[in-house]
Amino acid sequence: MSIWGKVVGGAAGLALGGPLGAFSGAVFGPAFDERREQGGAPADPLRDVAFTADCIVLSAKLAKSDGEVTPPEVLAFRERFHAAPEELASVARLFDQARRAAHGYEPYARQIGKLLHDRPDVMEKLLGALFHIARADGAVTAEELVYLETVAALFGFGPTEFARIRATYGGAALAAGDPYAVLGAARAMATDEIKALWRKSIAENHPDRLTAQGLPPEFLALATEKAARLNEAWDRIKRERGAA
Repeated sequence: MSIWGKVVGGAAGLALGGPLGAFSGAVFGPAFDERREQGGAPADPLRDVAFTADCIVLSAKLAKSDGEVTPPEVLAFRERFHAAPEELASVARLFDQARRAAHGYEPYARQIGKLLHDRPDVMEKLLGALFHIARADGAVTAEELVYLETVAALFGFGPTEFARIRATYGGAALAAGDPYAVLGAARAMATDEIKALWRKSIAENHPDRLTAQGLPPEFLALATEKAARLNEAWDRIKRERGAA
């Protein structure tokens, strides 16, 4: 099942509903903001319309954070968040509405943090998707990096965790970065400890495991990307330490 609920025009603004993906219908607009303020956790956050809407809003506002939404950023959004061809126009309309809205992105990030407080793996993959959008038109800008760091904090990630996420999804060549940061390891750790950490991280990002946990297909590609970075980091550490 996809991340997307069907995006259609509604009397109260743009509405998300129908069975395109794993989500049921609800209104995105004033009624949605009121629901956000009321709080309350759905039975399955990944099937709640709030998650779909927040993904759109955070993506749009990230693309706008450095002043202009560029065609590569829109393409990157579509690469990470798929919709059926007949629904692309509606998704684009909702994306455009979100980027033009005057209010900030922080309430949407907080909503994700509340919905998925016990699923940091999903929030990390969402940050990975946002990094993919940010670097679509070149290097991640200072404004985009501030945006991403703020969103990560509102998701509940600390500075060390954000450094690991940035090292994994930021797009810089690992040769110029820190392989220990990708694994979330300290340089003082023994090689066997780092190897155990690598194995644990690889197991946690196995597609079969993530599918069984209900991770949307859009995020499985990010899990594959993360696994590649984990392997690359471990290989570099092995070479540095002369480990078998």
